[in-house]
Amino acid sequence: MTDDTSAAAHAAAHAGARIVVVGGGYAGVMAANRLTRRDDVTVTLVNPRPVFVPRLRLHQLVVGNHDAVVEYRDVLADRVRLVVDGVTRIDAAARTVVLAEGGTLDYDHLIYAVGSASAAPRVPGAAEFAHSVATLEDARRLRSVVDATPVSAPLTVVGGGPTGIETAAELAEQGRRVTLVCGGELGPYLHPRARRTAAKRLARLGVTVLGASGVKSTQGTEGTEDRARTEGRARTEGTVGTDATKVTAVTRDAVRLGDGRTLPSAVTIWTVGFGVPDLAARSGLSTDAAGRLLTDETLTSLDDERIVAAGDSAAPSDRSFRMSAYAAGCLGAHAADTVLHRVAGERPEPVDLSFSAMCISLGRGTAVFQLARKDDTALPLYVGGRAGAKLKEMSCEFSVKHLSKEAREPGSHSWPKGDKRVRSARVDGQDGAGHDRSGRLPAAAKS
Repeated sequence: MTDDTSAAAHAAAHAGARIVVVGGGYAGVMAANRLTRRDDVTVTLVNPRPVFVPRLRLHQLVVGNHDAVVEYRDVLADRVRLVVDGVTRIDAAARTVVLAEGGTLDYDHLIYAVGSASAAPRVPGAAEFAHSVATLEDARRLRSVVDATPVSAPLTVVGGGPTGIETAAELAEQGRRVTLVCGGELGPYLHPRARRTAAKRLARLGVTVLGASGVKSTQGTEGTEDRARTEGRARTEGTVGTDATKVTAVTRDAVRLGDGRTLPSAVTIWTVGFGVPDLAARSGLSTDAAGRLLTDETLTSLDDERIVAAGDSAAPSDRSFRMSAYAAGCLGAHAADTVLHRVAGERPEPVDLSFSAMCISLGRGTAVFQLARKDDTALPLYVGGRAGAKLKEMSCEFSVKHLSKEAREPGSHSWPKGDKRVRSARVDGQDGAGHDRSGRLPAAAKS
């Protein structure tokens, strides 16, 4: 029997395959839409919310200039069945998904795209008194709290990554008194040139930045005491050591730092780190230390070739990609391709994804659009100001438009290729289907 004959026989045997996608974010929706390339499969997407959440907009929801929701009918293919429910367990042996509201879903193939949320804070009082902006529900609660807080009251944002920077800038642009506690570099991903631009913009907005190593101290750049009093005394304190500005405790109305200082804080917002749901671990599947599903380079689970992961919850070869909407969409498409190859009796391809940029908004009229190498390291090139803001807005809009286009034209989504991890990935230790079961890359391949 020829390979073509074997593939045809395999495809015939798998006609009508039931595919369940767990998670309705960027990765899950992209995967579900792409799966409809085949007319002979049924696709079910399970998500606990009845709406799609463009997480790139959550910091805007906090100040009320975006709702951060999109109806699924606008991004999901008609052939995809939406089940609004949670998943409590995946029974890989029985090929069954156990739903939170009762009942089960049987599957022939499953795509694991449960996404991410904020990591559980370990600092005393943070879990009780600090607010997150990582989910729709978090952002809505925070908006209510901010709306009920006097404009003159001090607010503290903990975390100098993109979410912290964007949230601090949005709040300051609304006239709020904001302190951003970095505890390290401001925008660690950014090239130093772009970082300095971000710091200057935050200073102009009146944000006090603590613990931003490598950033010179600046005052409000308008040059007059009247302007400084109007906007609040803006400064960036870059000479304070990381330990000194490390948050050691959060109370109802204050934040305590490692150097003994206590910062008054009517509202504290915690943006430090992201975690993933523990569904894979609870289901007995292999995960990395953070709880992401361990996969080979085709995004196939190391435990079961019928389970494929995508987005923030995937750890291919124990080296996850940067958590981002861009990567989630691309990985969702690749996960769908892997499943479709399996349904057709074909060998799946290894993931090939390179990065070109990262965007951080600094209010509504300014942003930093940081250009990057294919291996996701920052170049000394960036676009700032209003041009950067336009590029940032385009990125947010296209993250949703790509999903809508894939719903109308399954298989249309494409992305830049050429990541070195594909050329470096180990090819020995593969099983008969070409899947790397080691779950590791050699040390030379790690960057």
